[in-house]
Amino acid sequence: MAGSAMLTAGTYLAGGARGAIAASIEDWAAPVDIEKGRLEAAEFSSYGMPESWANYGEVLQKMAEKYGFKLNHTDTDMGSLEEITKFDAEKDNPVAISADIGILYGRVAVDTGVVPDYIPPNAARLPDGLRGSAGGWVATYTGVPAMVVNTDVIKNVPRTWQDLLKPEYTGKVGSVDASGTSGTDIAIFIAWAYANGGSEIDLKPGADFARQILAQFSSGQKNSQTLERGEVPIQIKYDFNCLAAAAALKEKGVNAEVIIPDVSIYAPSALMINKYNIAKMNAGKLLLDFVLSDEAQIAFAKFGARPIRWVLGDLQLPDDARKGWLPDSAYAGVKQIPNWALVDVAAVAGVWQEQVAGG
Repeated sequence: MAGSAMLTAGTYLAGGARGAIAASIEDWAAPVDIEKGRLEAAEFSSYGMPESWANYGEVLQKMAEKYGFKLNHTDTDMGSLEEITKFDAEKDNPVAISADIGILYGRVAVDTGVVPDYIPPNAARLPDGLRGSAGGWVATYTGVPAMVVNTDVIKNVPRTWQDLLKPEYTGKVGSVDASGTSGTDIAIFIAWAYANGGSEIDLKPGADFARQILAQFSSGQKNSQTLERGEVPIQIKYDFNCLAAAAALKEKGVNAEVIIPDVSIYAPSALMINKYNIAKMNAGKLLLDFVLSDEAQIAFAKFGARPIRWVLGDLQLPDDARKGWLPDSAYAGVKQIPNWALVDVAAVAGVWQEQVAGG
């Protein structure tokens, strides 16, 4: 199956099936060709990387400035699992060069066979579990499950996950579904496990809590409009998305507060590149390395996302890159997952389906 997929992609690039396969494999293993990369990257298509998401617009623009090309970026926003499915479904006619995924889906991407065996030079900065063992994806920045609260509606602001179980918040909390399609919701579920004495392996305490919080969920959609109108005045998202939501509300004269609960986790996102997009292979290689550069990591920080190299102690950030951040003291209870490579997204989703949704 993998062989026939490479045959189709390789033949798309070059005549002669056998030679095309060999050339494709050899090219992925080879160092990036910068001149080809800058030409390929001018027309750059991606999934789940809109320019407003995590400041990817600035990241891509800085890459264009560094390598000297005029960027035309198009993106189709979608979730991690859908991105992997699209890479696989479009193997004969690939569209996207890259996609932003929750780190748990790096393993899924490898198992599905949609990422190449290519490790960029900057990936040497990352330990195991924060990059594909054979390449194809790297961690980029971290999000922390947090709460954004419309304080014009909620006067008694919840400070912990347990607070959300209070009767006064019934029907006011945005729903969470860790059944497998949303990396954010799975990270929230793992954070609940930690907050209740469990871990990414011992999820039962998180499931026990999740069954209780189901009754608190609003039936409304979890988005900026329902947050602003107060229809779903408490929403659980990554901290950088909470900060962006609160800032947007402030511009409209609506008051909001972002809360990092007493216990949460650092949940990295990652960038994967498309093995089947042979025609844009060097552009993919350039980006996979560039997202770990100082310039890109600082751009992520400006969005409010803690860059992975900063979390690892491998990057000093200028003060202006952190001006929108909450104080470090707010993150005192945030835990590091020892090795994300040992966390199986299917297993986590299975616990949710069996012990929460079905419980």
